[in-house]
Amino acid sequence: MNDVIRYSGMLDKAERDEFTTFARELADVSAAVIRPYFRTGYQVEIKADASPVTIADRRAEEVMRELIMARYPAHGILGEEFGSHQPDARYRWVLDPIDGTKAFVTGTYLFGTLIALVKDGRPALGVISQPIIGDFLLGTLDGAWLNGLPVSVSPCDRVEDAILLSTEHWNVFNHQDGPAYESLTRRVKRYNNWGDCHGYHLVATGGRTS
Repeated sequence: MNDVIRYSGMLDKAERDEFTTFARELADVSAAVIRPYFRTGYQVEIKADASPVTIADRRAEEVMRELIMARYPAHGILGEEFGSHQPDARYRWVLDPIDGTKAFVTGTYLFGTLIALVKDGRPALGVISQPIIGDFLLGTLDGAWLNGLPVSVSPCDRVEDAILLSTEHWNVFNHQDGPAYESLTRRVKRYNNWGDCHGYHLVATGGRTS
């Protein structure tokens, strides 16, 4: 089965290779902006939704947007800090320069940069880049790779053997089924109440870095 058929009209092999390389470029320019601010003095602002934002968030998104618009002027962009550009474009890049800003401002290195490419309204590839650790996790419809090596979720098929990871557990109790969630936390092998993008990183890699 060739890549075009496998992707059902999304990314062919040439596109996948091109955009994977470009996503790495975006991650690298973002990391170059973020690293000098890590564990240094800078002003933290509070957005309307009560979440923090820093100059590192904004500048990192700016450099990624600038690179996208220079390389692919017909592509759209949806960013955490600066909103939407060309929302009806066939190709759209989705950017979160620092997922885990609270961790970043407290000097915790488990934050990351999230990058995705959407084609025709469907996700085509996604990236978790961790600027301090140096990990680059890429996911496509063909699989996932950590620093160029293939990875996969763990083979765990019993709740009792699972590790449960979540952020802001109070949201579950306020907006979901709190008692059921509490019951689940007692059934799993281990429960950690933290996360940000590093939690998704652990899921995608089978917990190999935990």
